[in-house]
Amino acid sequence: MPTDTPSAPLGGRRILVTRPSHQARQQAELLRAQGADPVLLPLLDIASLSAADPQFQHSKQCVLDLDLYHAVIVVSANAARLGLDLIDDYWPQLPLGVHWMAIGASTAARLHDYGINARHSHDGYDSEALLRTPELQQVDGLRILILRGDSGRDALASELQNRGARVDQAILYRRARPELPPDTIESAIYAAPLSAILITSGESLSNLVALAQQFKGTDGLAQLQPCPLVVPSQRIAALATAAGFKQVILASGPDDQSMIGALLTKIDAEKD
Repeated sequence: MPTDTPSAPLGGRRILVTRPSHQARQQAELLRAQGADPVLLPLLDIASLSAADPQFQHSKQCVLDLDLYHAVIVVSANAARLGLDLIDDYWPQLPLGVHWMAIGASTAARLHDYGINARHSHDGYDSEALLRTPELQQVDGLRILILRGDSGRDALASELQNRGARVDQAILYRRARPELPPDTIESAIYAAPLSAILITSGESLSNLVALAQQFKGTDGLAQLQPCPLVVPSQRIAALATAAGFKQVILASGPDDQSMIGALLTKIDAEKD
């Protein structure tokens, strides 16, 4: 239960948590610790590929060839979890000489849990930030493997290829919009006013907009647009503004502490 007391910074506020179900619990716990009432509505499903999937066979071959790559880039915590599970099936010990890189500190931290020290950018949490690192400036002729999901942006692979790298992409999971019952949507979004919405990816934002429009038409989206929306990057902030959201709050990153911290900063500023 939320802690609705004067000492609780988010006391009594309904905050929409949109992370996939298996990633939402920690964010919800941190919100409760600040007195909030977290409302869980997963806007993405993460499903690992089956062994019968043709893309799985390609990913498996990339993993079997792991020692042939100069670098492995992991794009998300989900890619780290599923990628390392697959690698563990074929490599009792990781091959030497492979440079590991991650998009964002959260992904790097997940790799660290597996004993991998991965380089990541300290001035951003997206592909563009990683592409600015010194290690990826001179990659002509180098083989690079990207561990990722089936959807999302291709900016990383495209730019590395433009720089002369030989890039393979191992698809490890599929992302889809969950099928949510109407009563779940109603109770989460519309039954009572939301104080804020936390969105960590452009795909989640797109799914929220589509869900609102399909559920209640243009009025459904119009009811959400005035609500403060916390996002982790300028790119997603631009998408949110284009979708008509009026209060877009930019966090310093997609991790739980950064997202909640941005919301707390906004609330503190409103008190001044």
